[in-house]
Amino acid sequence: MQRPEPGPCEVRIEVAAAGVNNADLLERRGQYPVPPDAPPGLGLECAGTITAVGSEVTTWQPGDQVCALLAGGGYAQEVIAPAAQVMPVPAGLSMVEAAALPEVACTVYSNLAMIARLARGQAVLIHGAGGGIGSFAIQWATAIGARVVSTAGSKAKTEAAYGLGAVAAVNYRTEDFVAATLDATDGRGVDAILDVVGTQYVRRNLQCLAPDGHLVIIGGSVRPVSFDLWELMSRRASVSATLLRGRPADQKAAIVAGVTRDVLPLVEAGAIRAVVDTVFPLDQADQAHELLEAGRTIGKVVLET
Repeated sequence: MQRPEPGPCEVRIEVAAAGVNNADLLERRGQYPVPPDAPPGLGLECAGTITAVGSEVTTWQPGDQVCALLAGGGYAQEVIAPAAQVMPVPAGLSMVEAAALPEVACTVYSNLAMIARLARGQAVLIHGAGGGIGSFAIQWATAIGARVVSTAGSKAKTEAAYGLGAVAAVNYRTEDFVAATLDATDGRGVDAILDVVGTQYVRRNLQCLAPDGHLVIIGGSVRPVSFDLWELMSRRASVSATLLRGRPADQKAAIVAGVTRDVLPLVEAGAIRAVVDTVFPLDQADQAHELLEAGRTIGKVVLET
């Protein structure tokens, strides 16, 4: 392909590493809607060095080491990114570690901080503790002073959840996460839930909510589901369902600004670390996808150029 050139409000990044996400697997299968203005190719996040900036960009310059939230195209030597979706590489992190941050940090912050408004002293249920989002969410919630209950599908993943700060980690294959969540919160329930499972967890999630709690669904099955509206009304609870990739540019810019302001300092302070399971060369992206699809990873899979 021809070398991409940045528009007025964009930057061009020489990619050192790119994160692999479940959305990439879905897009490869033709099951994920691609925004019409997305750069060609897979890859929703990267870390690298800016090689060119658009005429209206004043916040970045060539040579800056950055990580970025992308609409696509991260599996490449170079990629174009809106300047407002670029963040500095946190001090002390490698490019591989930095590439594992943008998608998970923006997803967790936008849903738990901006939507559910999780705060110190509250409790949160995080599903998928072994995944990139789950492993980051446990750390962020713990870092701000929330109590974390988590679920995962193996002993290794529940042990990892405890290591990241969870006060309770439930193997959903052998335990009832509703009973475990209520037990861990003395019967009150949690103030927020971050759910990556979707349809089959909706009813049980509602049973886990405390008064005024908030369920945020960010993935999984999207088949039709019915539930008792009284479960919501009696708790004064609410449900949100979100995607990150398709958000308008101004929303993404606000999310990235919030992550830069509120989350990256926690990373630099060591309260949150990038959990990277395996690193593959870029030309082995097929093997990276196979590993992620196998469901055995803890944290992120990253491609290195």
